[in-house]
Amino acid sequence: MRFLHTSDWHLGKRLERFSRIEEQREVLEEICEIAERENVDVVLIAGDLFDAFNPSSEAVELFYRMLKKMTDNGKRAVIAIAGNHDSPERIEAPDPLARECGIIFAGMPDSQITPFSLESGLKILSSEPGFIELNLPDYEYPLRLLLTPYANELRLKTMLAVNDKESDLREILKSRWENFILKNSCKTGVNVLMTHLFVMNKGEEKPEEPDDEKPILYVGGAQPVFSSDFPEGLHYVALGHLHRPHQTGGGNCPVVYSGSPLAYSFAETNQQKMVYIIDAEPGRAAEVRTVELKSGYKLISARFDDEDAALEWLRDNQEVYVELTIVSENYITAESRRKLFAAHPRIVTLIPEVKAGSESGSENHSKSIDLTKSTEELFVDFFKEKKGQLPNKRVVEIFKELLAQQNRN
Repeated sequence: MRFLHTSDWHLGKRLERFSRIEEQREVLEEICEIAERENVDVVLIAGDLFDAFNPSSEAVELFYRMLKKMTDNGKRAVIAIAGNHDSPERIEAPDPLARECGIIFAGMPDSQITPFSLESGLKILSSEPGFIELNLPDYEYPLRLLLTPYANELRLKTMLAVNDKESDLREILKSRWENFILKNSCKTGVNVLMTHLFVMNKGEEKPEEPDDEKPILYVGGAQPVFSSDFPEGLHYVALGHLHRPHQTGGGNCPVVYSGSPLAYSFAETNQQKMVYIIDAEPGRAAEVRTVELKSGYKLISARFDDEDAALEWLRDNQEVYVELTIVSENYITAESRRKLFAAHPRIVTLIPEVKAGSESGSENHSKSIDLTKSTEELFVDFFKEKKGQLPNKRVVEIFKELLAQQNRN
């Protein structure tokens, strides 16, 4: 049984003033071609299907057209869950029509999929909230899927009917997943868990959430889950949320973030985007490999202290998005800005950096800001400069919560 794992499509997402919809169309076509070439039986999409709760009509049209193409007329199952950017209700709205094509949506952790059967042989054998058992064409053993779409901690506990709201979410999810495994005699089939949560290896430093990504780890969000919380008996854990493709390690099976198919921020400049291909069968460990994606423009941060050198580089590197920093004795003139933007079609941001102490006649000049730092790190620097001391942990948590609320709006 072969799977393709992808996530974080963020359809409709822009890069400042630049639309990415054509790049998204190209990369989804590429994923369709990979699924066909690799003879994939199931496509798993682990959340953040859209970039906003109310996506544009062109993003919605692209989404459904590509999903239908991926199903190969119902011969290939396509299963998608909601992420923290998605509206659960919107994701599930087309469910009756989607099922006729072999597409399965789960918007909420307690979503129960309506059983169906297609002429291709694709059939739901059993369904419970957060769980489905599928019969796939050409296989005598079933596929069992545990589906845990994103919800913040309070909603997760409410949907999972947890009476004690102070209970540890990590333990609640772990117990729920273990019960499903024990209940469904899982040695006779292939068992996969798909979720959109922040997962890390216990004892390791938390990976950074991208600055422009709506964070999960804020006050009132969802606490991190450890790789070791996923129970034995699973063949694979398909994750969404973090845009960097990687395996977390420390689990009983491969626990994998597929990452986004395109680079969506300059924090992802050096990331090679990919999809994961998984081969699994009962009683054997899954085999996991990657297929690199080639579609989409690269994102590059470039820094120059010479305008002529910048212009030459821009003319030689046309097929990229650029975050351009110009270091100079004075602020960039209107004429220099005109020349730079005329030299390249995809300058996303032009950052003027005036050398400290060099601006004529001024004793009070701004300090140079380290733009490689995260928003949280910049806040800590700002607080220290204004207050003369570092902010305490509670102040930082409040800042992160306010930042998360702003990102959600």
